[in-house]
Amino acid sequence: MAYAARPRRTTMVLAALSLGAMALTACNGDGDKDSAAPSAASSPSAEGAGKGSASPSTSVPGDGGKADGGSAGSGGSTPQASAPAADDDQDGGVGMCETTDLSYNVTVASKPVNHALLKATNKSSDSCLLPADELVITIPGLDGAAEHAGPEGKDWILKSGESAYAGILFSRADTEGGKTADKVEIALTPAESPATVPINDGPVTVNDGQVTSFFGTAEDALTY
Repeated sequence: MAYAARPRRTTMVLAALSLGAMALTACNGDGDKDSAAPSAASSPSAEGAGKGSASPSTSVPGDGGKADGGSAGSGGSTPQASAPAADDDQDGGVGMCETTDLSYNVTVASKPVNHALLKATNKSSDSCLLPADELVITIPGLDGAAEHAGPEGKDWILKSGESAYAGILFSRADTEGGKTADKVEIALTPAESPATVPINDGPVTVNDGQVTSFFGTAEDALTY
């Protein structure tokens, strides 16, 4: 009996030793994890340094280019809005055309009937601003100036040597009678003294004078 029990005791001892070895191994494994944990995690100082290095490169919208949490660095300046360009006057500094600055030619038109074409050319050496709608046409010996016909024009700069055109209606078909005229008086504005200009291919009969604004082409001037 004692011989038979000895092997069992030996087996139990071996089993106990095996269990103890397994427990020891498990404890060593947990220790390895604990020792490895600090090396895997970021230290507070490293994390703070990472945030600190990223922060200056981040601009805050509407903050004039200042870095988040700080003031603008000395290496750059806050962008400044460019000042709007000064608006030029309508004439761009060019003086108004005067009646004496231009030369005039009035020629009876083949059509439309009872019309003449006025061509005004800047004879001065300088550009001037032409008043498009103030043209005054009168016939010597007749009272009153011609009425405005057609749309209003727009003042524009007339360079030296350039021409502008206006249409003159001397007589309406539904108006009888009138005065015969071979010349016309022209002023660019009512305040100026007129220039007397002969009517080429005249004379004409005048009973209800009308005049257009100045246009850039003869065709436009004779449309009305």
